[in-house]
Amino acid sequence: MFYYGLGGNVYFLGLRVLWSTGNGMSGIKVTKRASNIEYAIRDVTIYTKDLIANNRKIYNLNIGDPAAFDFKTPPSLKEALCQAIAQEDNYYSPSEGLPALREAVAHKEKKINNVDITADDVLVTEGISEGIQMLLGAIVEKGDEILFPGPTYPPYISYTRFFDGTPVSYETIEKENWQPNIDDLRKKVTKKTRAIVLINPNNPTGAVYNHKTVKEILDIAGENDLPVISDEIYDQLTYEKPFVSAANVTTDVPVVILNGFSKVYQMTGWRLGYMYFKGKNKHLDALKDGVEKQCRIRICANTPVQIAATAALNGPQDFVKDIVERLKQRRDFSHKRLNEIEGVSTTKPEGAFYIFPKIEGIGKRWKDDKDFVISLLKATGVLIVNGSGFDPVYGKDHARIVFLPPISELENAYNALEDFIKKGQ
Repeated sequence: MFYYGLGGNVYFLGLRVLWSTGNGMSGIKVTKRASNIEYAIRDVTIYTKDLIANNRKIYNLNIGDPAAFDFKTPPSLKEALCQAIAQEDNYYSPSEGLPALREAVAHKEKKINNVDITADDVLVTEGISEGIQMLLGAIVEKGDEILFPGPTYPPYISYTRFFDGTPVSYETIEKENWQPNIDDLRKKVTKKTRAIVLINPNNPTGAVYNHKTVKEILDIAGENDLPVISDEIYDQLTYEKPFVSAANVTTDVPVVILNGFSKVYQMTGWRLGYMYFKGKNKHLDALKDGVEKQCRIRICANTPVQIAATAALNGPQDFVKDIVERLKQRRDFSHKRLNEIEGVSTTKPEGAFYIFPKIEGIGKRWKDDKDFVISLLKATGVLIVNGSGFDPVYGKDHARIVFLPPISELENAYNALEDFIKKGQ
């Protein structure tokens, strides 16, 4: 029930409610930071509602979710989760993460990436996205700039804006398989820059950076007393080129590494990630403290999932090789097939499970890359993501395609794409 109090206030279940009086005064006010959030990867799904209602088949090539296709969560992990729940491990855990999981992360990083850290360097997050939010929340204030590779994973843009900062993209060069333009990066460092973001392997392009490139980026950060935020969620999903962690390359430049369990262990819906801090630097200690405080205010990550993730890291890892081999076959097919389509050209991804082709005719046949993506979806049911959603400068006129589905499914989708382009719809 509503109760009317002094001064015209309206109360519902004891809570004060803002009420629109009809005289032009605003009722509920939504902040710009919330109303302006964009996330192209999922924003495009709103255009599928009518198609689904009419029983149209949708080729979901927009979200990088291995578990949604034929990459299934290892049985041992599911058993570990169920056992944790059955054993009543359903309590609040430490805000920074279970000690056993943090120890397992430190062991994994040493074994896989040759990085020396301790459990105390690790913080557990509910997915890598929460880690991005917490890091940028601890770094960015009004007017601050964050440098990120263009194109980039969209939350780096959205969260920078959310905290009233300015996202600034540095060029990655398509003709050089989307490698960073080091000169462009150096030029874009200003007094307002607060961090340099490195995404390796890259989402959305699949580029993998070698030791020399990573070191050059770290050197620029060191020259300007900046931390590097290195997103390494696809560290074990590379093909011909080996992965090099920024934490392995650095000597004195402070780095924060973001990683997690979604992509390699097919735990996407379980929402668990981690970050760790490397480098002896008082500013890095302050940053870690700022993130830890955010961990406390959100209480903790999912306790049973943390127990299962510990089992994942401590258990057999032989399934990873099979995942990479299957992905490589789908990568090779996608690269070949897309380049056979007139009006489409693409480089070959070196890691992750995305391909980022350029589409001719955008700006002429289609207003922009988003118009292309929506038109393609409505005509064929093929759902991909507009490249400008990954950066309006270096991503435009492209599209990101997920090559996780079986080859037969990919073939049908690419055939539909080719037919769509030929017809000029």
